[in-house]
Amino acid sequence: MHLVGWAPSRRPGLPPRAGAEGEESLQELAELSRSAGAAVLGVTLQRSPRPDPATLIGRGKIGEVQGLARGESARCVIFDNDLSPTQLRNLEQALGLKVLDRTQLILDIFARRARSREGQLQVELAQLSYLLPRLAGKGTLLSRLGGGIGTRGPGEQQLEFDRRRIRARIRKLREGIEKVRSQRALHREHRRQQRWQTVALVGYTNAGKSTLFNALTEAKVESSPRLFATLDPTVRAVRLDARRQVLLSDTVGFIRRLPLHLVTAFHATLEELEDAALLLHVTDASHPERESQDAAVEGLLEGMDLTAAPRLKVWNKIDLLPSAERDRLPSGPADIAVSALTGEGLAELRSGIAGVISNVQNASREANSDSPPIETEQRLPNV
Repeated sequence: MHLVGWAPSRRPGLPPRAGAEGEESLQELAELSRSAGAAVLGVTLQRSPRPDPATLIGRGKIGEVQGLARGESARCVIFDNDLSPTQLRNLEQALGLKVLDRTQLILDIFARRARSREGQLQVELAQLSYLLPRLAGKGTLLSRLGGGIGTRGPGEQQLEFDRRRIRARIRKLREGIEKVRSQRALHREHRRQQRWQTVALVGYTNAGKSTLFNALTEAKVESSPRLFATLDPTVRAVRLDARRQVLLSDTVGFIRRLPLHLVTAFHATLEELEDAALLLHVTDASHPERESQDAAVEGLLEGMDLTAAPRLKVWNKIDLLPSAERDRLPSGPADIAVSALTGEGLAELRSGIAGVISNVQNASREANSDSPPIETEQRLPNV
């Protein structure tokens, strides 16, 4: 694979880090490509005042990419930017190679990782929603003749036929996902009736959420350094102390410029976040771009109207930090430093969760003073 990115030209007078987004995004694209099983053979970044509307990158850069890709024996070129249908077609014709964009790569990773029926439905819906506006017809060559009187013209074109089939499949997928949403709603209602509180893990992909989930619940959910290793949501019980338990939910990780198709298709899964009494925002404290990753997560949470939800900031992977950098981590009441791998800080995290949950329960009792007291020992719901 040869990777290509476009970024706006650096403005004079700004510090070097201010224009480094293109390089950082290409590094992340390389990680995504390796997660999909591809070997990255070369990288090209073009900076220009504005993207070319026909091919994203300029004609001269296309020739450069073509020469590099052929010299590397690359079979595919992956662009870090989302390509319009016209750009995709023009680039494939100019390069003579298969061309993918960032969204297609992420969709491919999700399709490989989906294990549950729910996840497969959501991934297929995202793929078809992405494909529908990118279908290219072939004129009347593949058109079908209509049947009946007055239908002996060119008939239904192949493009129209393909669109109709995709729209029909999208309707079926949405019906299937709606059933999933109904089942999840029943589970959530059962938890409410049993007075169970749910805590949800959120964060950038590869921040260590699944490792932390396993450490807190003693589960054996797959954890991997690959991006998007966890796709299907998982819920397990966590004992906070001798008297209290909560349900911990592990969801799909976020990423910068997460495709809208994925956010829409995975709404049934992300609804678990809307019902959570507490969000644990997990950050890889050792990552050099942790600030921009946190900003991406905050932007997605804002888009889901979750910015007001109670939250704890979990600085994970502190075992990878020198002691001097550990001391510089935020140390407010809502900041907890842990290492999911070594177990350091997990006791403080359980205590912090218990404190927030107690406040939530007290607020709920005050709002519903006539409701019966909350039981401290509960049977596990069907999750």
